[in-house]
Amino acid sequence: MPALTTDLFLHDLAASLPVDARVVDRERMRVFECDALSAYQQLPLAVVLPADEAQLLHTLALCRQYRVPVVARGAGTGLSGGALPVAGGVLLSLSRMNRLLELDPLARTARLQPGVRNLAISEAAAPHGLYYAPDPSSQIACSIGGNVAENAGGVHCLKYGLTVHNLLALRVVTMEGEVLSLGGTAPDAPGLDLLPLLTGSEGLLGFITEVTVRLLPKPPLARVIMAAFPTVDRAADAVAQLIASGLIPAAVEMMDRATVQAVTPLVGPIYPTDAAAVLLVEADGSEAEVAGDIERMQRVLQERGASQLTVSDSEAERLQLWAGRKAAFPAAARLAPDYYCMDGSIPRQQLGRILQEIEALSAEFGLPCINVFHAGDGNLHPLILFDANAPGQFERTEAFGARILEACVALGGAITGEHGVGVEKIQSMCVQFSRAELSSFHQLKQAFDPQGLLNPGKAIPELHRCAEHGRLHVHGGQLPFPDLPRF
Repeated sequence: MPALTTDLFLHDLAASLPVDARVVDRERMRVFECDALSAYQQLPLAVVLPADEAQLLHTLALCRQYRVPVVARGAGTGLSGGALPVAGGVLLSLSRMNRLLELDPLARTARLQPGVRNLAISEAAAPHGLYYAPDPSSQIACSIGGNVAENAGGVHCLKYGLTVHNLLALRVVTMEGEVLSLGGTAPDAPGLDLLPLLTGSEGLLGFITEVTVRLLPKPPLARVIMAAFPTVDRAADAVAQLIASGLIPAAVEMMDRATVQAVTPLVGPIYPTDAAAVLLVEADGSEAEVAGDIERMQRVLQERGASQLTVSDSEAERLQLWAGRKAAFPAAARLAPDYYCMDGSIPRQQLGRILQEIEALSAEFGLPCINVFHAGDGNLHPLILFDANAPGQFERTEAFGARILEACVALGGAITGEHGVGVEKIQSMCVQFSRAELSSFHQLKQAFDPQGLLNPGKAIPELHRCAEHGRLHVHGGQLPFPDLPRF
């Protein structure tokens, strides 16, 4: 915007919002310059923190009038740069809209504002014997609005589903100022089913101002098996066989040898450090259900070559076995000055192949990588270790990560499992999708945001970007780059 127009916009913003609802001082805006992907940073023109929907609507009206772009932000825990501000735009943080509006223990539902923390939902529901199932690693801090925007998952999503499977209704404000009510608590809501469309839309289609979620009865018992394997292939085969046998564990997590060795100094010798891979397999339910599931799970794991099995006998021991998995990210921070947390997904049966490819890429790029997985649903989290102060290392890290995503697509997977696309994976979208598919995404965006003011430059690449970078979509294992090994 021209300087005069910028001054007029800021004047009108200041005149119409209370002091505690806006930030324009550059130093105070520093805390909003990035999300958890701190490699990308940008100061906005202003930060707005509405206390209610009315302030949100007024802000959007001003932004439409002056054609100022707007980026939505929740708790800032996202890992794809989806909440990265736009230069000359407004960062609209919904963290002050954080009230629990209604909790109905009989209907097992909760209605919330978008700034409510994920874990706070279960804390509020606990006196009624209920909880909210999706449990991303950042659940102590992340907000339910951000969870909806990214369709967040978590350790227990194999059995209980992602955010979209636990979501009943949304109240959404579009950039045009229209207020939409999507979904509902009845078995089937009237009209088009737009609820899944907004879930995972990464702030490109509207602002979430209310969320209604499904609550579940808290399982009376949970036990976990720690299974060590001499090879990654055997561990991956065991995961596939668990599901094929009709079992649905509450969680199945995998750590490779490097991760196990990294977490041991933090949590002690709870895993065998000489194992090529360690699985954590959890069962929950009634005492009889858990006993039966644990017995069947042990049998499958032994048949598939587990070299060591440990089953928790108490809640304290269960939490101890999980402690290492939860310490994986802090452990990575001890191994190198910086780490890059990737996110992709593959079919479960391809776990062994993708680990082989990551190992080969690690050698090619000269960067170590440790691996943790939501193995039950094939969601990968490779942690690439690097030093941002070493010239060229971050660029090599980005290239390494992009090659991992290309390999995921070639194996029948996707470039993201739960972190979203944001700015991080926008070029990888050209690998995943064809020109026609990307065009349809742009048409959908246009329908909701005709001026293109919502989170511009995120998630959906311009078609010329794909052409400039020589990217072609991958189908049936056809790779866009000849130097990427075929599987």
